[in-house]
Amino acid sequence: MAYKQIVFSFENSREVDLYYNGNYGAKGEKRAPRQKATPEQIAYQNQKNRERRVRHLINYNFTDDDYWITLKYPAGTQKTVEEMKADLTSFIRKLRYRYKKRGEDLKYIYRMEIGTKGGLHVHILINRISDADLYIKQCWCGHVWLTSLYEEGGHEKLAEYITKKPDENIKGQLSIFSKEEREELIRYNTSRNLQKPVPEVKEFSRKTVRDTIEKIQSGNYMELATPGFYIDKNSIRTGINPFTGRSYLHYTEYRTKGGRTCNT
Repeated sequence: MAYKQIVFSFENSREVDLYYNGNYGAKGEKRAPRQKATPEQIAYQNQKNRERRVRHLINYNFTDDDYWITLKYPAGTQKTVEEMKADLTSFIRKLRYRYKKRGEDLKYIYRMEIGTKGGLHVHILINRISDADLYIKQCWCGHVWLTSLYEEGGHEKLAEYITKKPDENIKGQLSIFSKEEREELIRYNTSRNLQKPVPEVKEFSRKTVRDTIEKIQSGNYMELATPGFYIDKNSIRTGINPFTGRSYLHYTEYRTKGGRTCNT
C-alpha cells in the first residue's frame, strides 16, 4: 500500500491529509532528495504539531458558543506564579462543583500568561451551560472578561493563541521568573475529561497524491469534497516534505448544512 489518507472528523469539519507512504518511488511519484532539518525547521514543525493537537481537542470537545475567558486580578495586585496556580485551582474546583449540581461536566483548556506590564492573568476555554457566566464571575477573585469561541476567531485561531511562544516584549518580563515558573507561563493545561479524536486511516495502492494535487491546482478540488461538505480553499496545502522527500496534501472541509460551521 503506497498511499495513506488520514482523516480527523469533527461535528462540522473534517481535516484530510494524504501522502505517499512507501520507501521507494511509485508510478506518478518522484521522490525528491531529503534534507537535514535545521533547528529552526524542527522548532517550527514542533510548534505546528502543538497547534494541531490543541485544535483537534477544541474541535472535538467544544462548540462555537462555548466561553473563551480572561481572568485578571484587580489593579495593583501582586501574585507569584504559585499563588496564581492556587487561585486557579480553587476557581476550577468551585466551578466544577456548580456544574455537577446542574448535572454537567466541566471541560476546559487554559494557559497562564504574563502581560507586557508584568501582570499575571489566565486565558481559559470552558464549555458553556445555562448560567455559566454567573458561576464564572462568582468563582473568580478578580475581573472576568467573557466572549465566545466563535467571536474570538474560531478553533484554529484559539489553538494558535493557546500554544504561542512569548513575543519579544514578553520575554523581558519572563526573565524575572525561575525556569520552572517560565515553563508554567508558556504551557497549556487541559481537564482530564477531554476526548481525543481518533483518525480514520485508509491506504491506497493505485491512487497517487500527484493526481489529487493536480485536481487541486486546476481548481477542480470541489469534486474531492465529502458529500455534504465543501473544501476551504484557504486550508489547502500541497508540496514536498523536505525531510522525507515525499509529496503531501492537506485540506479542511466544512459542513454545508446543519447549522453554523466552524470558523478558521
